[in-house]
Amino acid sequence: MAPIPGSGLAKGLAVTLRTMTKKTVTEQYPDAQPDLPPRTRGVIGLFEENCTVCMLCARECPDWCIYIDSHKETVPAAAPGGRERSRNVLDRFAIDFSLCMYCGICIEVCPFDALFWSPEFEYAETDIRDLTHERDKLREWMWTVPAPPALDPGAEEPKEIAAARKTAEKLAAAAQAERAPSDDPQGEES
Repeated sequence: MAPIPGSGLAKGLAVTLRTMTKKTVTEQYPDAQPDLPPRTRGVIGLFEENCTVCMLCARECPDWCIYIDSHKETVPAAAPGGRERSRNVLDRFAIDFSLCMYCGICIEVCPFDALFWSPEFEYAETDIRDLTHERDKLREWMWTVPAPPALDPGAEEPKEIAAARKTAEKLAAAAQAERAPSDDPQGEES
């Protein structure tokens, strides 16, 4: 059976009339900023003080978009008679966001918590070569990294915090015990 001429046009107009009365879902982006979920993957921020130039992030990156340069520096002995140590000093840390696929592997493998997700997403450039951001720009994005979510109230306390609390309580009890005999008037003889 042949379709009735103009039936497609009638169906299209019916859809148009049906949606004309509904509220629009379009957000006016530049004027109204979107509410982003807490774990948004926007851009990667660098906490440079924690970076030990271990190169794990660059080695594990599937896109090879992380560029790290460093040099060795000699650190004098901490104690007399000790030996000198050497440490890596970060010269360059750059991420090419034109290659990055935002997988987060670099953040997951970093053993020293030097890389973090920032919800910042407005970093467009007019030239693709400008999407390679150096450590100064990555350091600026650290200020936009949200605080970690609060622990579940029913969760067990992390073992590091529990150990530190026990040590602090022992030190406080020892300090209290030292003060107690000197403050005790019965311990003195007349």
